[in-house]
Amino acid sequence: MENKIVFGDIYRDKKVLVTGNTGFKGSWLCTWLISLGADVYGISNEIPTNPSMFDELGLTNKMTHYFADVRDLESISQIINDVEPHFLFHLAAQPIVSLSYSEPIDTISINVMGTANVLEVLRKYPKPCTSIIITSDKCYDNVEWIYGYKETDAVGGKDIYSGSKGAAELVFKSYYHSFFKKEDGLVQIASARAGNVIGGGDWALDRIIPDCMRSWSEGKVVEIRSPKATRPWQHVLEPLSGYLQLGERLYKDHSLNGESFNFGPKPEYNHTVQEILEDMSLRWHFENSKDAYRVTGNIKFYEAGLLKLNCDKALFHFQWKPTLDYQTLIEYTSDWYYEFYKNKENMFNYTVSQIKGYENLAKRENIAWTR
Repeated sequence: MENKIVFGDIYRDKKVLVTGNTGFKGSWLCTWLISLGADVYGISNEIPTNPSMFDELGLTNKMTHYFADVRDLESISQIINDVEPHFLFHLAAQPIVSLSYSEPIDTISINVMGTANVLEVLRKYPKPCTSIIITSDKCYDNVEWIYGYKETDAVGGKDIYSGSKGAAELVFKSYYHSFFKKEDGLVQIASARAGNVIGGGDWALDRIIPDCMRSWSEGKVVEIRSPKATRPWQHVLEPLSGYLQLGERLYKDHSLNGESFNFGPKPEYNHTVQEILEDMSLRWHFENSKDAYRVTGNIKFYEAGLLKLNCDKALFHFQWKPTLDYQTLIEYTSDWYYEFYKNKENMFNYTVSQIKGYENLAKRENIAWTR
């Protein structure tokens, strides 16, 4: 199918800087931006997993990458001012809940001071730059009610990871009101919140889908802790479409400066861990799901239960909504790993083909960012 203009073709030939570009979401975002014709740059302190999507897609040869720690203000300032980006997406973070229990200070310093450093550089940046600060749905003070959290609800949390994400949002808010809240400002900022993202290329520890794919690729049964735990699952392309559309809208409409937006799945996408594993095991040709997983009941750390997002604000301001149905979510995620482990495809081309397929589905659904 022919290439279609999406996001108003706003990213073509623009310099786009992505912090945390070697991570799971960062790699998908950079791949999408490359396919949109952007001149992509990245900042990350390491390749976080082995294997890693960044390496498997050969992104080091398709973009300009800088190794630097977002906690190093001087280095981050030097890179941003050298690159002179038109757009900046800040994803760099310590993203693993379980790791926050063993490394709380690192989690806080990366997620809070890293965000503060990026905003501090932008505060002094002398050219126009549209900047999206990505945190997490876990930034909210989760009281486990059945309602979706709105952007005006309290942030914070009982665990270190949630607290660090809530604190990052407070830093964003205070920087906006202190420095960026001016009509003629060159730098525009907004924050974005999403969570429970799945998709091909994630190999992080203590995440259910990567754990599954590692085990299944080796012919092993995966062990799961909480089969009845319910999550609002969404494919990685869904929130990324929100980030990219928010970037486009903020670039064109400065009234969105300083705003925060949720990007989550449709409410009916709440499925248990057991349900999603059974559905994915079918794509891996298991005849019996009992050969795919077993329940251990070994809860290693506290995890909040129910957490849903209310995405009405993004729908109201720029008509954002998710694209994929549940079955396509399962297929996209399972098939990416199956191609990687079983068929040894060119994974950059395969990833771009999934992105183009997603764009085409969104176009058929008349999603706003495809118009």
